[in-house]
Amino acid sequence: MFPLIRAFFRSFIAASAICCVTVLYAQGAATTAVRQPELKIGLVNTEKLLRESAPAQRAFKKLEREFAARQADVERVAKKFRDQSAAFEKEQLTLNDADRRNKQRELEVSSRDLQRAQRELREDENLRRNEELAGLQERLQKAIQQIAESEKFDLILQEAVYVSNRIDITDRVLKALADK
Repeated sequence: MFPLIRAFFRSFIAASAICCVTVLYAQGAATTAVRQPELKIGLVNTEKLLRESAPAQRAFKKLEREFAARQADVERVAKKFRDQSAAFEKEQLTLNDADRRNKQRELEVSSRDLQRAQRELREDENLRRNEELAGLQERLQKAIQQIAESEKFDLILQEAVYVSNRIDITDRVLKALADK
């Protein structure tokens, strides 16, 4: 009878050893899967780049210079209209009906001219701003792409609800843009 028990224990120990080796192998495979290189993620604050980068500041100063003369013209027309309106308010009680209607028409024409000039200026400014932003965004994308490739990032995002300072690479992009 002892030989049967001994054979049973030997089989049990062999089976247990096989199970232990299998478990250890599975754990080794799992840790090998975990040991794969970590995913390297970065995040860029595009709004900060558009606000603080050297190319963005140059582009916005260029737009200001480009539209300064037209802005001054519109402001001059607006001042002229305000002066005409104030003068009309003061003298309207002393004017006869025909002169009052003529002055009102002149004011309406001046008002329409002012509104048209303001609208055209806004439209032209928006058009040029969009052109400058398109070129600027292209430069930003190239700088981000270069950083991603040189630092071997797997993923770079531009929008997030929360960002850890550990993955925020905005300052690196700002520095790269300042060097150009």
